[in-house]
Amino acid sequence: MTHLQAGLSPETLEKAKVELKENPETLHQDIQEVRDMIITRPDIGFLRTDDAFILRFLRARKFNHFEAFRLLAQYFEYRQQNLDMFKNLKATDPGIKQALKDGFPGVLSNLDRYGRKILVLFAANWDQSRYTFVDILRAILLSLESMIEDPELQVNGFILIIDWSNFTFKQASKLTPSMLRLAIEGLQDSFPARFGGIHFVNQPWYIHALYTVIRPFLKDKTRKRIFMHGNNLNSLHQLIHPEILPSELGGMMPPYDMGTWARTLLDHAYDEETDYCPESYTLSVQDLERDLEKNLSPKTMKRSQSVVEPGVLKRPEKVKSEEDNMQPLLSLD
Repeated sequence: MTHLQAGLSPETLEKAKVELKENPETLHQDIQEVRDMIITRPDIGFLRTDDAFILRFLRARKFNHFEAFRLLAQYFEYRQQNLDMFKNLKATDPGIKQALKDGFPGVLSNLDRYGRKILVLFAANWDQSRYTFVDILRAILLSLESMIEDPELQVNGFILIIDWSNFTFKQASKLTPSMLRLAIEGLQDSFPARFGGIHFVNQPWYIHALYTVIRPFLKDKTRKRIFMHGNNLNSLHQLIHPEILPSELGGMMPPYDMGTWARTLLDHAYDEETDYCPESYTLSVQDLERDLEKNLSPKTMKRSQSVVEPGVLKRPEKVKSEEDNMQPLLSLD
C-alpha cells in the first residue's frame, strides 16, 4: 500500500482493487500517464496536477486513463467557461450561505450499507427571493469539493435523494433547460464523484416534464441510476435502509436539521447576519443562460419543446399514474 492509499480502510482497499481496478504497484505509473496527457490540451489551464488530485479522477473513472484525463480536462474547462459561478466559491458567500442554511445540500451523518455518503435536498425549501438556482448549484459543488477530499468517498461515492414534497409549479418554472443543463454538466460530466443513485420522491407531474427535458443530456449510465419513487417510500427503503433516513423520508431517524451541514462548513460564521441582494449578479446569470441557450442543439430543443419551453411549463394532456411513472428498480454497483 502506498501513502496515497493510507486513508482507506481494509474493506475499501479491497473494493478499490476489485471494483475500480486500483493497483498499488502501478498507482504512480497510472497517475503519471494521466498527467502526461495534459500537454494535449494547451487550451486548458490545469491549476492542480498533484498525485492525490489526479488519483480522485482515476477512481471516478475506474482507472481508465483516457476517461480519467477527459474528466480532469472537463473539470477545469467547466470552470473556465463559467467563471462567474466560481468567483468567491466559499461558504461565507451570501448566496451560498443562504442555500446551505436551507439545506442545499443536506448531508446525513450515517453512510449507507455500501459506505456511500447520502445527500438530501428538500426542494420546497428553495427561497427564490433570497438566492438563485446557481447559488444552490454552487453550494452543492462547494460541498462536494469538501467531501471528495475523503479518500473513502472517492472510492465509495455518493447517493442523492431529492424530496419534491410541496415544491410548487411557480418554483419549478424557474428551472429552465439552460440552468438544468448547467447542473448536469457540472455534476455528471465535470466532477470526480461516483454517484451510486439519484432518487426522486414525492415528485409532481411537472417534475416528470422537467426530467423529459434533461433526459437527452444524461448519459445512459446516469439514466439507469435515477429512480422515480413517487409516494412509494417502500421502494426507496428497499435500496436505502430506513434506519439511517430522517422521518421526512419515512426513516427512523429524527427530522433532518437543515443547518447541520451548513454549520460544518461555516463554523463560527453560521450565525452571522448577512444582507443578500440577488440582483447583485442577476446580469451575470442572465449572460450565463444566454450563452448556454446558444449552445443547445436545435434538434434537442425541438424535441424538448413538445413538453416544455425554456422557462415555461405546460401541463401534459394526460397525467400518468404513479405506477406508469415509476422506473424499474435496478441493482446498484
